[in-house]
Amino acid sequence: MPEVLSAPLVVEFPFTRSLGPVQSAFLTGLRERTVLGVRTGDGSVLVPPVEYDPVTAEEIHDLVEVAATGTVTTWAWNPRPRRDQPLDTPFAWVLVRLDGADTALLHVLDAPGPEAVRTGMRVRVRWAATRTGAITDIACFEPYASEAGEPGEPAPHNGEFTEPVTGIVTPARLDYTYSPGRAQSAYLEALESRRVVGERCPSCRKVYVPPRGACPTCGVATAERVEVGPRGTVTTYCVVNIKAKNVDIEVPYVYAHIALDGADLALHARIGGIPYDQVRMGLRVEPVWTEGSRHPDHYRPTGEPDADYDAYKELV
Repeated sequence: MPEVLSAPLVVEFPFTRSLGPVQSAFLTGLRERTVLGVRTGDGSVLVPPVEYDPVTAEEIHDLVEVAATGTVTTWAWNPRPRRDQPLDTPFAWVLVRLDGADTALLHVLDAPGPEAVRTGMRVRVRWAATRTGAITDIACFEPYASEAGEPGEPAPHNGEFTEPVTGIVTPARLDYTYSPGRAQSAYLEALESRRVVGERCPSCRKVYVPPRGACPTCGVATAERVEVGPRGTVTTYCVVNIKAKNVDIEVPYVYAHIALDGADLALHARIGGIPYDQVRMGLRVEPVWTEGSRHPDHYRPTGEPDADYDAYKELV
């Protein structure tokens, strides 16, 4: 049995968005221990608030203040919290309809166990000790020994605060284990010996690198291995001007699609050994390996004349 390859991978990036007047007021209000909703044209109060009526699509901005107490409408128990979740002890995910609101807010409930949670139970906000203008300013909900009474009319609010929050940055991260399968395992093993291997489709006869075990055009399995390159042609490219986290490459640099000789699919790689503003379509390049590396570090110009556009136009 060949060795089954696998590796832990992480996809991580900060998601940045600006806030309109409604979302800005909502998040700034949380910082000030105030929960705001928005009233729609039919009189419903939405928490969390949105900028457009989900029924009529009309712009809405009639802000109101609701209570920090409410009722659980549904829940699910989480026995094993994950990294960066609101609590590091078992908790319940809950939908809470705050008093004065007509919709429910998703958050977490701090409870000793699932037997302590029920639909219809009364809860209240537990505010975070340090608040910055984010949904995490609500640390969690906690049980509240109070019967649900007739909610009072939400009080109008002008949404004005000092130093309003105008934008948020949310870190997005996905951790997973990748297993490349038969075709890509053979590709990676060939790279370790400084060879590039693809697979040929038995129907259309195209050679795909990296191979995926099936032809993306015909949908049939591929098994015939074909060595390609190592030289190739830049088909298209982009100039990177933003330095990536944990990547020790000075900007600006060029990332390109490269059609290796003999391949019918372009792969992507960094271009080095040439000023970024001299990289061009049709540039002939070759791989550069570093000591002990299992894959090319980058591609550099070969010094050959540029490839004619007709030679690679189907791979742009």
